[in-house]
Amino acid sequence: MRLIPSIDILNGKCVRLVKGNFSKVTIYGNQPVEFAKRLEDTGIKYLHMIDLDGAVKGTVVNHHTLNEIALRTNLSIEYGGGIQSTEDARKIFDCGATQIIGGTIAIKKPDIIAEWLGKFGKDRIILAADTKNGMIAVNAWRKTTETGLTELIQNFKKKGGRYVICTDIAKDGTLDGASNTLYKKLLSTININLIASGGISSISDLIELKKTGCDGAVFGKSIYENRITLKDLSRSVSDGLLNIGHTS
Repeated sequence: MRLIPSIDILNGKCVRLVKGNFSKVTIYGNQPVEFAKRLEDTGIKYLHMIDLDGAVKGTVVNHHTLNEIALRTNLSIEYGGGIQSTEDARKIFDCGATQIIGGTIAIKKPDIIAEWLGKFGKDRIILAADTKNGMIAVNAWRKTTETGLTELIQNFKKKGGRYVICTDIAKDGTLDGASNTLYKKLLSTININLIASGGISSISDLIELKKTGCDGAVFGKSIYENRITLKDLSRSVSDGLLNIGHTS
């Protein structure tokens, strides 16, 4: 299972929201590049980067920070937020992203997702399936659609998609533990590379997600709040409990 620490950027700072609520913002620092370098020094190979400014404005904003992280580290970066066109996607890849994440656009412009899969490759596109009570939420989670979680993922797979990040919004930023039951149900229904996100608070949570068969796990607040330290990650890898850089 891939371990994928998260950097969410708002106004140039590393932040975390609670359940996607922009009125509940905690700022954890104004040096996202330095934080990324610290992660890499620990042995981490993957990074989840979300442009919250872009998600709100509907256009890519923090691509310069992406480019700097890509130039100063060897991290494999998945990037989302504000990517609304093929031109945006190309810009993000040119700035150093390994994969791009599409959420709102998968609902509003599903044909573009199919175009990206064909143009850039099925391994480079990740569907963001952000769910609230079983339905998909878009526009930085400010709107809940009438599209069901399973329906969206199945449609994505039919187009050739392989990678899905599923965030249970009720868990996001809460440190209440991951939605293991949800992920087990999805993996029993759909053969997909599933990346878990939301609520992860401990090494034990990561180990349980590995047992469910998740391809990866995204976590951020647990590191910022020292629930999971970088030493913890290294030790768990050394002990064979987790694999820091490869799918199990």
